[in-house]
Amino acid sequence: MAHEVGDNGGELPPPAKKKSPAEEEAEKRRKKLTPGSLMKGIIRSGSGDATPAEGDQVILHCTTRTMDGIIVNSTRREHGGKGIPLRFVLGKSKMILGFAEGFPTMLKGEIAMFKMQPKIHYAEVDCPVAAPDGFPKDDELQFEIEMLDFFKAKVVAEDLGVVKKIVEEGKGWETPREPYEITARITVRTADGKEIIPSKEEAYFFTIGKSEVPKGLEMGIGTMARKEKAIVFVSNTYLTKSSLMPELEGLEEVHFYIELVQFIQVRDMLGDGRLIKRRVVDGKGEFPMDCPLHDSLLRVHYKGILLDEPKSVFYDTRADNDGEPLEFCSGEGLVPEGFEMCVRLMLPGEKSVVTCPPDFAYDKFPRPANVPEGAHVQWEIELLGFEMPKDWTGLTFEEIMDEADKIKNTGNRLFKEGKFELAKAKYDKVLREYNHVHPHDDEEGKIFANSRNSLHLNVAFCYQKMGEYRKSIETCNKVLDTNPVHAKALYRQGMSYMLLGEFDDARNDFEKMITVDKSSEPDATAALLKLKQKEQEAEKKARKQFKGLFDKKPGEISEVGVESEGGKDAGDARGSGEATSADRGANTMDSPTRESEYAFEEERPGLLGRLWPSARRIFSSVGINRCTIL
Repeated sequence: MAHEVGDNGGELPPPAKKKSPAEEEAEKRRKKLTPGSLMKGIIRSGSGDATPAEGDQVILHCTTRTMDGIIVNSTRREHGGKGIPLRFVLGKSKMILGFAEGFPTMLKGEIAMFKMQPKIHYAEVDCPVAAPDGFPKDDELQFEIEMLDFFKAKVVAEDLGVVKKIVEEGKGWETPREPYEITARITVRTADGKEIIPSKEEAYFFTIGKSEVPKGLEMGIGTMARKEKAIVFVSNTYLTKSSLMPELEGLEEVHFYIELVQFIQVRDMLGDGRLIKRRVVDGKGEFPMDCPLHDSLLRVHYKGILLDEPKSVFYDTRADNDGEPLEFCSGEGLVPEGFEMCVRLMLPGEKSVVTCPPDFAYDKFPRPANVPEGAHVQWEIELLGFEMPKDWTGLTFEEIMDEADKIKNTGNRLFKEGKFELAKAKYDKVLREYNHVHPHDDEEGKIFANSRNSLHLNVAFCYQKMGEYRKSIETCNKVLDTNPVHAKALYRQGMSYMLLGEFDDARNDFEKMITVDKSSEPDATAALLKLKQKEQEAEKKARKQFKGLFDKKPGEISEVGVESEGGKDAGDARGSGEATSADRGANTMDSPTRESEYAFEEERPGLLGRLWPSARRIFSSVGINRCTIL
């Protein structure tokens, strides 16, 4: 018996709630429905009591007839169609209003006839889909629909060219991405059920990102968890040629039946393909929350392999270390940089294979005797476990200061080894912890303030060594803001000003040192002498730079060139590396001796910074306050 679609049986509507733009658009279209405009008659009942909901993908056959019974369009082969069912995602796919209202009323397996007035199908004002060529869109029509299937869909591509149906849930939260290595069982069928690639017991192996499978399949697998089984519906837009499917001619849509057997996490640590980490055995815990933190004590077994042919093992903790694992603290430069970068991304129990280039292996690290220079290496690493950094909560003030000294001493060692970034990280860690430390009396307050100032100045020295002079000055100001007469802070800041070529500011700091601390006079005097040499050197270069500028007659243009000295460009930002005896000492960071308190490195600032102060004086001496260099 035919009945009108949209009758809710007189039930009260649910409480109003804020509608999404899609819901508002659907509500607006629904107002076009009038009594008798959309009628439904059931030809064959379906099974169950579930009906399609928003977000579901519906798969159906459709045959369209005139009211006289003449077929004008069909998906079925017996009626001239291709035999390929239609697919729609409710709430996302564009469709005629009659479909949008009729599909949610159907059961799985049901066949129904929908009678629609023109304004409910392709003659609708602002209809989102165009009618096929020659379609009688201004006639009242009958649409015979067979609801083959519907299910909750995972929309992979926004244009609905890739949609996934989960057949069996997988395990874990992780999904693969480029350049993960995939092991999967794959069966491929056309949209009408023809098998292109049959099911096989052996799994297919490929790497995401290497175009070894069609793009749409890669996208679908990128949403799957381990052991998940799914069907991925891919339109021809996403069917790219690959070794899996070299022939694509005539395929409008393909269905991939997938069992994701396994995937290996592969990380390109540097982004250039040189340092690659491959996880071959999963660890325990959640990534990255359960990975080692900075300053963790790690225990690992590893095997080092030279990649030169033939491959050879150069070290194995299980054979060469009495079977004992390697223990080291992260962030202290105790293992090659590439090794630590990868271990820091491992979970306890994980096993990974790391392929490393020379500059992140042993070319910048003490090299074992059996490892040649320039060697590419492979490490097979197992992270047995790690201990978290010590929690300072509940420690006494003395215990806190002892812990701080241990970390600071490690930073000093790293500084002496030239690992300035690692050293700075150690000092920064203590400074962060100091934010939660509160001395109880004046004596503790004095010790705490001195320690914090010392750490700030060590950070400033690291910045200076790294060539970040502005940051060095900003860090010195953290000390000078609380103690404007701190001689060492003035010295460190003055050195950074000098290296920037801001000589007047540097001179002010060095001269102020003498007035606030007479004991600093020898170092301040030495710094002023070095400053004078720097100024003379810059002025000499400036005179060469602007030589001939004022020798021309009025109206003539003089070119300004840069001359080289000794075959070296005058714009070189580095000096000879000369340093005072204080800088050559091993305790330049926190030594109580005066000469190491005020150590400095000789480095040259950028060309403009060196030239401008002297150039300004030259211009003034010849009576020119402003000069344009052409």
